[in-house]
Amino acid sequence: MVVLASVATIQAQDNTAPALMPMPAKVQMGAGKFLVNSDFKVALRGREDIRVKRAAERFQASLSRITGIPLPGSKDRVIEANFVINWAGDGEKVQKLGEDESYRLEVTPTHVHLDARNPLGVLRGVQTFLQLVQIGPEGFAAPALVIEDSPRFPWRGLLIDVARHFMPIDVIKRELDGMEAVKFNVLHWHLSDDQGFRVESRKFHRLQQMSSDGLFYTQDQIKDVVEYARDRGIRVVPEFDMPGHATSWFVAYPELASGHGPYEISRHFGPHDAAMDPTRDSTYKFLDDFIGEMSRLFPDQYFHIGGDEVTGKQWAGNPKIQAFMRTHELKSNRDLQAYFNERLQHIVQNHGKIMEGWDEILHADLPKEVVVESWRGQKALADAVRQGYRGMLAFGYYLDLMQPASQHYLIDPLGGAAASLPPEEKQRVLGGEACMWSEFITPVNIDERIWPRAAAVAERLWSAEELRDVNDMYRRLAKVSERLEWVGLQHVQSYRLMLERLRGGTDIQSLRVLADVLEPVKVYARPKTKHYETTTPLNRLVDAVRPESDAGRIFAGMVQRFLDKTATPEDLTAMRNQLTIWRDNDQQLAPVLQSSALLQEAVPLSQTLSSLAATGLQALDYWNAGGRVPAAWRQQQLDLLKHAQAPQAELLNMVAPSVEKLVAATLPE
Repeated sequence: MVVLASVATIQAQDNTAPALMPMPAKVQMGAGKFLVNSDFKVALRGREDIRVKRAAERFQASLSRITGIPLPGSKDRVIEANFVINWAGDGEKVQKLGEDESYRLEVTPTHVHLDARNPLGVLRGVQTFLQLVQIGPEGFAAPALVIEDSPRFPWRGLLIDVARHFMPIDVIKRELDGMEAVKFNVLHWHLSDDQGFRVESRKFHRLQQMSSDGLFYTQDQIKDVVEYARDRGIRVVPEFDMPGHATSWFVAYPELASGHGPYEISRHFGPHDAAMDPTRDSTYKFLDDFIGEMSRLFPDQYFHIGGDEVTGKQWAGNPKIQAFMRTHELKSNRDLQAYFNERLQHIVQNHGKIMEGWDEILHADLPKEVVVESWRGQKALADAVRQGYRGMLAFGYYLDLMQPASQHYLIDPLGGAAASLPPEEKQRVLGGEACMWSEFITPVNIDERIWPRAAAVAERLWSAEELRDVNDMYRRLAKVSERLEWVGLQHVQSYRLMLERLRGGTDIQSLRVLADVLEPVKVYARPKTKHYETTTPLNRLVDAVRPESDAGRIFAGMVQRFLDKTATPEDLTAMRNQLTIWRDNDQQLAPVLQSSALLQEAVPLSQTLSSLAATGLQALDYWNAGGRVPAAWRQQQLDLLKHAQAPQAELLNMVAPSVEKLVAATLPE
């Protein structure tokens, strides 16, 4: 075996290195390949474990689906197998934070050995092998190598909000399949908010009857999802937001609220003033009964209580609450929330759970057992850790903000203010979570909004901190994206289907040329330009285009190489060809846009793409003639290009910044 010092060495030496994501901790490349053909046979060697058995069955089914080769079932006799799975011990009955997920994968031209201490390591190792298998001159094969792998952080989660827009069970299971493929190990299920309560309570029936619009999960469905997740090595942590973000609770049980009703399920987004009354013992009696019921339904050790964005306006407007605060010497709403959280923590603890909440729960009176999830930044995480709490990072991983994969990838739980923590405090940073809030998400476009960008977060939480090569990340992300389709995710086909819906037919070539260079506006820009409610149709072009334009990113790379004088002849040809396609596309697309009520708002976008592409071609011509341009032309184009970068129909043209660079780098005559 040729032993390579690090993954970075592999990347530097060979751009055709295995497209693995997350990248393993240690890779040793060997010589030759292991062929996957009809002789492929798996043997299980370890104590009886239903998860391993099911994982082996899924593994072989996946491998058969990827290769198209019918594969036999597992063999009892190791001597007959060429893929041997061995695990040393039993896993926990209920998967726990920090369980051993390490594995060793050895691939030679004749056999494969996968060894793990725990069934979880088996689940992680087979996913790595699936990523290794590629078609080649000899057929489907995996390269000979040895991988020794374990995660950097024990908590690697994906939050899915089903309160704003409900996601059916088949969608949740599909996301769990994707999570397994990239080694996420926590589904953070955001189950209640102002816009809906999504779980059946057999003790408080009105929660699903009055607070869900009929869209909720039965307890049998919850149990099914928990078991489905456990089979994939994924813990399910529920979140029931309190004392704020709780309007839906009050529709069914107004006596919990601090203000007078009547209450209705909220149809709009953003922070709400409605909050639970922390001063009544009856509130805690209700929550004790409710958390007891939910704790039996969700076996995981952790229970998320939300705790974010409590405005305090209802508390300030309630004389009884104000009198209570004076009696108990609570000087602020923050102190009152801390009082609530302390009592809530005892309830959660009494039901055998560890309480988790967002940044805002942090207070000097909060017991140190509580886990703090930071959505406000690495400094907030570091502050919690310095005070003795365990914590994790959500900041920088909000997928709903439509940021590029590279931005998520370069944010680290131990970066920024957390980088200066001493080693013993860094141990209290558990990891992080990618978050998909659902204000602008439907069951149709959720896959496209999560994947493949979430895989970049998964790698950040699994792989070495020094792994920061963005170009190689994108190389591997493209391959992983293809594989995720074989897993059953629909992020590629849903894009096509949404464009077909907008077009009113399957001839979407010219529409796709435009859509491929567009991205939705970023962060929270959408509700600033248009009023959205839970009932607003999410069927426009902004809902269909991808969060990140690969076409725009690739073109930007070619332009940068051109300006750096490192462009290849192929780059120059590709730049001109692409600009020509963009320039001419409006002529074919214009009648399509006019024929669809949903596309008419995109007419200016198509015209803008055509004009800026023409400008780019002119700039290249000037560059070929020496790089000097008429000063008036240069200034006029820069003004137009700046305008082209402004949002139109809540969309951004991702070609405009690169064309602006081309023009700005020219020299005026």
